[in-house]
Amino acid sequence: MAAGFKTVEPLEYYRKFLKENCRPDGRELGEFRTTTLNIGSITTADGSALVKLGNTTVVCGVKVEFAAPTVDAPNKGYVVPNVDLPPLCSSRFRPGPPGEQAQAASQFIFDVIENSQIIQKEDLCIEKGKLAWVLYCDMMCLDYDGNLLDTCLTALLAALKNVQLPSVSINEETGLAEVNMNQKNQLNIRKNPVATSFAIFDNTIFIVDPTAEEEALSSGMVTIVIDEEDRLCAVHKPGGSVLSSEKLQDCIVRAQTRHREVHKLLTEVIKSVTPIINVKERIVKPASESLTVQ
Repeated sequence: MAAGFKTVEPLEYYRKFLKENCRPDGRELGEFRTTTLNIGSITTADGSALVKLGNTTVVCGVKVEFAAPTVDAPNKGYVVPNVDLPPLCSSRFRPGPPGEQAQAASQFIFDVIENSQIIQKEDLCIEKGKLAWVLYCDMMCLDYDGNLLDTCLTALLAALKNVQLPSVSINEETGLAEVNMNQKNQLNIRKNPVATSFAIFDNTIFIVDPTAEEEALSSGMVTIVIDEEDRLCAVHKPGGSVLSSEKLQDCIVRAQTRHREVHKLLTEVIKSVTPIINVKERIVKPASESLTVQ
């Protein structure tokens, strides 16, 4: 009977659970799904990470190359993010050029990189006006079940922390770049932005970490990006329900808690990585804290 009701009236089915401050999957409204993080598993990339948030799985690979800086910014390098949603991750996506959701996700990641200053582009300059690093950050969704933005940003941050840049110098006689692969330096990560996404129901109930089904049933979405100094880096709200200042503040408070959870997870995994065993996995269980924004 319940299965039939869910099929015929899926929104009303969800509302019955939301009134009891819970969800059909058993989670409280402010509870995240289990988060799994794996670093350095792609040996062909210069930095990589795999993040699984519930059933949503994203792998990020970073490749570094040389590039000439622009005339307008001779002392800056480049960071080029790209989000791919292939058909293998969900039947909702089709082969061909990037769809609207993939393009929106790539733009979101680009904006967060710019606004949060996760990397100072001046740090990517090798020789002013001559040579700079370009970081190609490709995020591929392997399994899609909602909350893509949170998963992509965590995967990106973890992969960037896994990048080591070789020492490079310019030969004055030949003008060519000389690379010393025996001397590598960790990429300088200036900030640690973490995203927290909410689905909005009936303009009053906010739930964190929505599944694909919850996103489809919601009346709106909002994503809050916070760094380690509790600084608001971005608010992404693609239309939908109106967000009052009080509701925004409640979302920011939950996002601050989520940042501490993810930052702790990242720290534990990075500390466990050694030159011999370069793949370690840690799991963080969902927080017991719940949040209902009235």
